[in-house]
Amino acid sequence: MLQLSKKQTAWAAAAAALAAAYVVVRSKTKQAEAENPPTGEFVTVDGVRLHYVRRGAGPAVVLLHGNGATSLDFELSGLIDMLAREHTVIAFDRPGFGYSDRPRSTVWTPPEQAALLGKALRQLHVDQAVVVGHSWGTLVALAMAMDNPGLVNGLVLMGGYYYPSPRLDVALMAGPAIPVLGDVIRFTISPLVSRLLWSGLVKKVFSPQPVAESFKRWPKWLSLRPSQLRASSAESVLMVPAAANLRDRYAEITMPVTIFTGTGDKIANPGHNAERLHRELLQSQLHSVQDAGHMLHYVAQDDIVRAVGDITHDRPHMDFQLTTHHAAPQVLH
Repeated sequence: MLQLSKKQTAWAAAAAALAAAYVVVRSKTKQAEAENPPTGEFVTVDGVRLHYVRRGAGPAVVLLHGNGATSLDFELSGLIDMLAREHTVIAFDRPGFGYSDRPRSTVWTPPEQAALLGKALRQLHVDQAVVVGHSWGTLVALAMAMDNPGLVNGLVLMGGYYYPSPRLDVALMAGPAIPVLGDVIRFTISPLVSRLLWSGLVKKVFSPQPVAESFKRWPKWLSLRPSQLRASSAESVLMVPAAANLRDRYAEITMPVTIFTGTGDKIANPGHNAERLHRELLQSQLHSVQDAGHMLHYVAQDDIVRAVGDITHDRPHMDFQLTTHHAAPQVLH
């Protein structure tokens, strides 16, 4: 009888493990999509199908989520419903996230995404809007303001990363974006490892606040689908060069900008990012929310809504200076 060598046995075991992981991931992906179907509408731009949620009536507000998230992030935080009382709110799933396409033929830098979303807004008959960005979404918001200033009448930026700096998480998150090898691991190993790390990562993102009760309804396996893991990985890799490419253009921004940052943010250092951007943009104001961490839209909703209203209703801004206040977590129903 032919006997396998130890090396052959190891390879066979590895292949069997990958096959088993693939079956589990495929099953979880199908289940997550069946239990969490699209809740919004679709618009196709340059062959790219984008999912978005539209609600309310009044001046337009566009919401751009961070890396790894979807428009659902603004639903669970309550921000969509709060803004929709006086505004038309459009919350996109950015390319590759939620139910939006992300063709591999394009490198989805902030300017590329901004151009695509700008065309989508024109198709939706939106001529001007306040653009609200969180985390990675702030880079897209900034690119939109610089490249399409006629569309953007103001920015509200939350927990953004605006200037390049060394990031260990970039190396740790790069795997699924690597050609061929990344395709293998994102359909097998990466979703399972990410599921094991999920609780710790979520706690870090919300820290020093506790994880919001409403966020606990987040459909984990919808975020762990291979397609979304690839998008998240690609944006991790693009983050530092994207900030480096945009930073020299910030002076082009002339519309009102409100910058929100949370002390204790473990994702985007406030001093290096928000405070520095505030110094560079003379027409900006900075709100530093004490102990809010990175997920500001779960603890400072009233202030964010007020900042949007100041722009859309052309209300006078406060003096442009650092404003510090304490976060009071809201109970959302």
